[in-house]
Amino acid sequence: MLLVIEVGNTNTSVGVFEGARLLASWRLTSRREQTADEYGVFIQTLLQTRGIEQQRITGVAISNVVPTVQQTLEWMSEAYFGIQPFTVQAGVNVSIPLKVDHPTEVGADRICNVVAGMAIYGSPLIVVDFGTATNFDVCNARGEFIGGAIAPGLMLATDALISRAARLFRVELVRPKDAIGRNTVTNIQSGVVYGYAGLVDGLVERMRRELDGEPTVVATGGLAGQMREVARSIQEVNPNLRLEGLRLIWERAQGLC
Repeated sequence: MLLVIEVGNTNTSVGVFEGARLLASWRLTSRREQTADEYGVFIQTLLQTRGIEQQRITGVAISNVVPTVQQTLEWMSEAYFGIQPFTVQAGVNVSIPLKVDHPTEVGADRICNVVAGMAIYGSPLIVVDFGTATNFDVCNARGEFIGGAIAPGLMLATDALISRAARLFRVELVRPKDAIGRNTVTNIQSGVVYGYAGLVDGLVERMRRELDGEPTVVATGGLAGQMREVARSIQEVNPNLRLEGLRLIWERAQGLC
């Protein structure tokens, strides 16, 4: 079995694969101050809740965009599973061509997205990842990662708005009935939810014009399902895209596929 750990700025996803089948997954809050022992005990507990025996883990794969926790995760893997983990590194151990100015700057999360996206949906491809930032990851018809766009995430933008406007307050980010809000809550919901739908549709349309062929547009991340209802350009939603990509990258590095 393969243990995959995908560390983002806000959330950490943990999953267990048996072959190509995702047996279990969990979405946790990313905590930079956690020790190797805290990670180890916590993951042990997660495995126990699903009846997964720790000794059945034969591989550990990490995708991490928070450098300060990398060594901690490596120590945890070695101490609790007796395994030297595999870590995704752009331009080092990933086979996908990175046709960008600085390949080593590409985040591991973006690489996992496009590796899984192309394996499942083909190319050309646009992945819209609704995380701390809203990332647009683009592959051309030749299967090359050619870049994309990065915008502030929905929660990040909402937090910034509330922190700088004294009379505004936090609201649930759900789709309001109408675009024209009738109170403060629905005004904020409309601005953020419909506003980001417009951002997604506008950027995807511009990217389409720059690509050869018709791309498949896939959404992932915590708010992907919700945004599909309002962003007309989104064709597919895959909440586990990064975990699937991490598994594929690990398998290719081990010569398993």
